[in-house]
Amino acid sequence: MEKQTVLYETHKAMGGKMVPFGGWDMPLHYGSQLEEHHQVRRDAGMFDVSHMTVVDLKGPQAKPYLRYLLANDVDKLKTTGKALYSCMLNEQGGVVDDLIVYYLSDDWFRMVVNAGTTEKDLAWLEKQTTGYDLTITPRRDLAMIAVQGPNARTKALSRMSETLQKAGAELKPFNAIMDGDWFLARTGYTGEDGFEIMLPGDQAESFWKSLTDAGVAPCGLGARDTLRLEAGMNLYGVDMDEETSPLESGLGWAVSWEPEDRDFIGRSVLQAQRSDPEKQRFIGLVLTGRGVLRNHLKLFDGDEPIGEITSGGFAPTLERSIAFARVKSGIGETCEVEIRGKRVSAQVVKPPFVRHGESQLG
Repeated sequence: MEKQTVLYETHKAMGGKMVPFGGWDMPLHYGSQLEEHHQVRRDAGMFDVSHMTVVDLKGPQAKPYLRYLLANDVDKLKTTGKALYSCMLNEQGGVVDDLIVYYLSDDWFRMVVNAGTTEKDLAWLEKQTTGYDLTITPRRDLAMIAVQGPNARTKALSRMSETLQKAGAELKPFNAIMDGDWFLARTGYTGEDGFEIMLPGDQAESFWKSLTDAGVAPCGLGARDTLRLEAGMNLYGVDMDEETSPLESGLGWAVSWEPEDRDFIGRSVLQAQRSDPEKQRFIGLVLTGRGVLRNHLKLFDGDEPIGEITSGGFAPTLERSIAFARVKSGIGETCEVEIRGKRVSAQVVKPPFVRHGESQLG
């Protein structure tokens, strides 16, 4: 049986079409995935992301532990609330999960991990604690709501405490603030401005309804996927997994190579791969012919197979079909996609495709 977030009954009452996702019953849409997509690009929409897991790491060795655990370096985080995106790797350099970690103090960090990988992640976190003095606490008491769009911050802040309204108005991207058990982060997964808000689960329903009153539209997984694809943001288990490294997944920017004496899990494998001219590339594609780019479609350069699509679909903002793909090195500016037995031309581009509602295709 699928798990349910604290907002499950609220979703059903608002007309949400519920589907299984990562072990949870989640809303796919509330009537029109397309309208929800445009609502986020043009105004403000909200997503229940309570299926994701908040994890607090506390103790005198929380920082050295995370410096070893993560490919990105938490030592970059110097101010309270500062956030960092990173991958957590296995010894082969594959991605155990991708996540955001927040610095609250030298002995307190907060991490948000993916829903479908939570139990695996928690087991991995515990396995790596040998020799480190810290405690790891999944915060299952917290719900999480993302409010995204050009008007998201204004509408969301209008429904918060005076403390959060004042501090939240000045909050910079990839930073967070706290007010009691409320945690307000200026982060997201859509390519739009907005917040991800962690709050006590027993307050989630009233907050969700107050956001509705403020004109924030409820949105489901369908719009979340098209928004993140347009924004050039990877999806774990699709664009990367335990068999692929960050360097093969367009995430080399999230690996900290300096200082050279910092060891992290998977570093030696990544260093060897880093200098390999034959390593696979992660690219963006825009279909120039007719059809829709879908996951796992094969790519060709002439008669030579060169890779496959990892994530693909129709981009409502662009009214074109776009995709991510993992391909052999040496690919040119175009390739062909095999769609229903026919080869269709596609242009190779560098993601993101859309940012803040505007096309990035040039």
